[in-house]
Amino acid sequence: MAQISVEQEPVPKRKKDSLLIRFAKQWDIQLMVLPALALIFVFSYIPMYGILMAFQDFNIFKGMGDSPWAGFKHFEMFFESPEFMTVMRNTIVISLLKFLIGFPAPILLALMLNEVRHMFFKRLVQTVSYLPHFLSWVIVSGFAISLLSTDNGSVNILLQKLNLIEEPLNFLSIPEYFWTILVTTGVWKEIGFSSIVYLAAVAGVDPHMYEAADMDGASKFRQIFTITLPSIMPVVSIFMILAIGNLLTAGFEDILLLAKNPVLREVSDVIDTYVYRIGIENSRFSYATAVGLFKAVISVMLLTIANLIARKSGNSLW
Repeated sequence: MAQISVEQEPVPKRKKDSLLIRFAKQWDIQLMVLPALALIFVFSYIPMYGILMAFQDFNIFKGMGDSPWAGFKHFEMFFESPEFMTVMRNTIVISLLKFLIGFPAPILLALMLNEVRHMFFKRLVQTVSYLPHFLSWVIVSGFAISLLSTDNGSVNILLQKLNLIEEPLNFLSIPEYFWTILVTTGVWKEIGFSSIVYLAAVAGVDPHMYEAADMDGASKFRQIFTITLPSIMPVVSIFMILAIGNLLTAGFEDILLLAKNPVLREVSDVIDTYVYRIGIENSRFSYATAVGLFKAVISVMLLTIANLIARKSGNSLW
């Protein structure tokens, strides 16, 4: 029996609306975004005009319009300065320590809290771990200084009770202890609040996957490594990209408050504190702007490289 083929007419492609038409259709939603865009434009893009100071011998009385141009003079001065290696070493080491310890810490906390079945205890731990985030670094540094104080400091009293030390130690004047104190304080302050996103991601995992794993006899640890972590990996990848982009942001407020002792400058001076000291305290605005611009350029490069690597797994930002 002969088959009769029926040719289907091609479906005409729908013409894509222009940007203006799409904006008009979503005018109410777009209006909600405008305040955030205005905030970013005013406080992030307009101040970029000040980057020109990095290429000038800026004079506060002449202003940016009449200050003479200096080219890359201030960048060369920074690269040739005796503080360059110290500042870069401290910045990279402190940033890496915060990344290697501070980045996985909230993920581990989220995984552990997800396994807690007693709701009262779970909420109590969440509340206690969230609270330090809402305290300013002035208060947190005050806690740390009090705990490490030689006069009735809890840490010194405990170490003496355990016969580990004979006399109280002034921890915040010993360079060998500073990185440990800084990273520990930072992790304690942010671990709870940073775990919120990961807890939300874990809560979105299909529970049927855990039921199937239980039927197959998989242990809790096995389920974490085969179900939970792969399921939240897109969220982890995005935050890792952002963290890598901020690798040269070793900190400012925490270092400025905990490293008041000049003895610690050799291990505490990072790019942000160096810019503050040179630019604000010594009024070398062009030089400080050049150092800050150098940090920004390297950060953008790191962010781009991290995004290109993550794109291979399909979890990139753009």
